Amino acid sequence: MNKTRVVIHGANGRMGKAIHRIAADHPGFDIVALVTRSDPKSRVIDQIPCYSVREIDALPDFDVMIDFSLPEGFDAALAACVKKGRAFVSGTTGLDDAQRESLSAAANHIPVLWASNFSMGVAVLESLVMRAAAALPGWNCDIVESHHTQKKDSPSGTALTLGRAAETGGADVHYASLRAGDIVGEHLVQFTGMGERLELVHRASDRDIFARGALHAAQWLQQRPAGRYAMADSLV
Repeated sequence: MNKTRVVIHGANGRMGKAIHRIAADHPGFDIVALVTRSDPKSRVIDQIPCYSVREIDALPDFDVMIDFSLPEGFDAALAACVKKGRAFVSGTTGLDDAQRESLSAAANHIPVLWASNFSMGVAVLESLVMRAAAALPGWNCDIVESHHTQKKDSPSGTALTLGRAAETGGADVHYASLRAGDIVGEHLVQFTGMGERLELVHRASDRDIFARGALHAAQWLQQRPAGRYAMADSLV
């Protein structure tokens, strides 16, 4: 089996650590480098070289970079992939318009897959929300998202993605956000009409589902030609 050579950008974050742990035990992956925002405390972790984002041009060769960082480090990560002609998987949220445009521009040269949520269930939920919105014109649509207290962006990137799906179906969307305890992630999309209510819910109890989804996307993406892809594309 040919291993997928992976760089993890945002290696010190919760998602980066989860991806590192799962990929290290998976026979299909070879982690060739870890990248952190600031200078790493150790230059080698588990026999894997570590770099700061300032040193990203010095990375060894790789097949795909998995980026779960902050918007401040996103540009350098994407630029490194374009320069090397390598695939880019990103779950970094809070991107501005210019960064989203950079993703689309990069897709002319490399395969890119950005998702606000790498859960397979959420990818299916997005499709269901679009269908429900189209089938229930005039109904109220509310999205309630709940996450742990350390999550910075609000509404969550996943809530906004689900909202765009509902808007595509014709709904007028309203959002509510809760930050409490150590909630991994819950998303409720509620359609309310006169005398009835439809609720579509996804609950994540283990962050590993996102890490496994990102690794699935990485392995799938490296075989694709240049272009912009979504998580749902990898499930077909």
